[in-house]
Amino acid sequence: MFRAFLRSLAGAWRWARKKRDGFGPDRRIQVIRGDSLPPKLPKRDLVLAREDDEDWCVGMRCPCGCGADIELLVIPEAKPRWDVSIDANQRPTLTPSVWVQRGCRSHFWLRGGRVQWCE
Repeated sequence: MFRAFLRSLAGAWRWARKKRDGFGPDRRIQVIRGDSLPPKLPKRDLVLAREDDEDWCVGMRCPCGCGADIELLVIPEAKPRWDVSIDANQRPTLTPSVWVQRGCRSHFWLRGGRVQWCE
């Protein structure tokens, strides 16, 4: 019974963090040199790994607050793969949506540096 209460409390906390995301600053993107992500990702921003003018992958922490790292491949040969675009203010947009298959199972769009949750 107590474990069920803790799970529901954790779910409520994640829901509240999802709703709060729209009030914070826009997410930005940091470009690093190399074909892999650093071992520790920023809390809010995304990291784009680029080597020899070729984008390899985008990494971010799950915006629901669970703490999971998300790595998305952006190289043309990868399946599945994502497209990343960056506006003049360094705000990223990812297509298609991101759907975490394990753990929290978050599903969201990232557009103009803002997370838009799929309900």
